[in-house]
Formats: sequence, C-alpha cells, structure tokens
Amino acid sequence: MAQATQAAASAGGRTSHTRFQFAPATKEQSKARVALDGPSGSGKTYTALTIATALGSRIAVIDTERGSARKYANEFAFDVLELAYFSPDDLVEALAAAGAAGYEVVIVDSLSHFWSGSGGMLEQVDNAAKKGFGGNSFGGWKEARPMERRMIEALVAYPGHVIVTMRAKTDYVLETNDRGKQVPKKVGMKPEQREGLEYEFDIVGSMDWENTLVVSKSRAKPLTGAVVRQPGIEFGQQIKEWLEDGTAVEPVEDLITEANREDATFEDLGALMRKVRDRRLEGAPMLTPEGAPTTLGERIQERGKQMRKAAQGGATEGNAA
Repeated sequence: MAQATQAAASAGGRTSHTRFQFAPATKEQSKARVALDGPSGSGKTYTALTIATALGSRIAVIDTERGSARKYANEFAFDVLELAYFSPDDLVEALAAAGAAGYEVVIVDSLSHFWSGSGGMLEQVDNAAKKGFGGNSFGGWKEARPMERRMIEALVAYPGHVIVTMRAKTDYVLETNDRGKQVPKKVGMKPEQREGLEYEFDIVGSMDWENTLVVSKSRAKPLTGAVVRQPGIEFGQQIKEWLEDGTAVEPVEDLITEANREDATFEDLGALMRKVRDRRLEGAPMLTPEGAPTTLGERIQERGKQMRKAAQGGATEGNAA
C-alpha cells in the first residue's frame, strides 16, 4: 500500500491524500465457486459429487431434490441435509451450520428451488407484494431482494468450496443423425434462476442429456470453452490445481474464530472488520458461540455495539458515583 502511494507521488509530483490507493495485483489461492445447469437426467448431481471429491474429503449436500443425492451414497462419501422449504434465509442458515461443522465442500442441489420452489424468491416476492404493496410486484421485489442478496453473499463467502446445480427448462430440437434422418434431441434451455446469477461463479457449465459438460464461463484459463464428455475426477483436479496456484491467504475460518474470540478488544474488532471488508467477506455465514446463525460482518458489528454499550454504561455509573 505504501509503495503504491509513493509511486503515485513520484508520477504525479505530489502526495495523494485520497483513501483510494492502488497496489500491485497478485493471484491468491481461493475456493471453488462452480455452477452446473442442465435438464433432468443430464448428470448434474453426479458431476457435482465427482468434482467435490477432487476438492475435499468432507462433503455436505444440501438436497432439495427429494433425496436424490442418496442414490449415489454407494459411490461417494458425503453427509446430507434434505430440505422441503426453500427460503433463501434457510439456505444461509444451512451454510452457516455447514461451515461451523467444518465441511470442506458444500453442494446445493439444486439452487433453482430457492428461486421457484416453495418459499423461494418468487414466492417471497409474491407474498411481500400482497402483504404490503397491494399486489404490486415492484414493491414485492424491493422487500425481498435483500434476502436474495444475503443468500448470494453466503454462497460466495462460504469458508470452503461451493458447487451448485440449477435446473434448466427442457426442450426438443431436430438434429440430423449419421444416417441423414431428422431425430429429436432433448436439450436444456435457460436455467431456472434469476438473470445474471452466473456472474457470481468462477466456473459455469451446462450439461446435456448425453452427460456432456460445456464450460460456458471460466476464470480458469485451462477450462475456458472446454467440452467434456462425462466429466470425471480429472476435471475436478484441474479446478483444484487452478485454485491452489496463487498466494496463500488467511482462511475464512480463522477470521470467524477471531470474531468470536472472547478477549477481543474494540480495536481488534475494528481491525478485523477492515480486513473482512477488504476481502468482501461480510456475508460469510457462521454461527455464534450460542449456535445462532449470523454472518461475519453482522457478528463483528454486533459485538462492537455490545462493547460500546457496556463502555457507556460504565461511564454513566462512574459519573453517578
């Protein structure tokens, strides 16, 4: 930071007093943020488990698909949480519990339910519009959007790797086979999620009914535009190699531990908050020592408020004495 300020001063002939300072960019090690979409039967769950096995040994599956993940329990080792109600806030709490339990990889199968399922975003918007805005959907979105934002922040700031699957509406197209005949082919269309969600993930792949994965977005250069027939463990290993190619950073788990440290001072929490904001981890899901779900940013702020209140109370008692 100081070097960047000195460089700016040398280049411009004067010292900059702005709080916005530039520094040399470095690639840091990170956790996987992978999204897989496709129609039913395209192999999303199996592929997610395959990738997860390459990334870590402790795997948790948040299953919204009526226990479908259990069908692969004879091939993969994982723990499962099966949900029947899909409020975005419930997903935040589930991720907090997974992080506290130390799961290295979390699979959300599928994220589409938190959009269009029972209790999902569309239902949350509809309920909010009816309750407070006379059925006006614009008002409903204004009310429900923060809930969606908390969910997304929890996904991208989770302490471990995250893989989500998304349903894609199915359709049929006619293709010419090797005999020159027109035959129908089942294909996946637009994922059942809000527009633009793919921007939150580092790797996005679409799967078809033949279990072929087409990488439509990738920040990992070796995987850009990849077309993989029945992705195996090697695909997950490629992702892991890319993630580990960089400078080591302080684990999110350590920041969560610091936020819960009993002897932390007000100054300690202030320094921790600056670090958390620099890494955009305010939304990291976590549990308080009492087991209540919260986020890293909220935990630090709440503890700071408690300390400030206690200090003010002590000062009042001193004045009274």
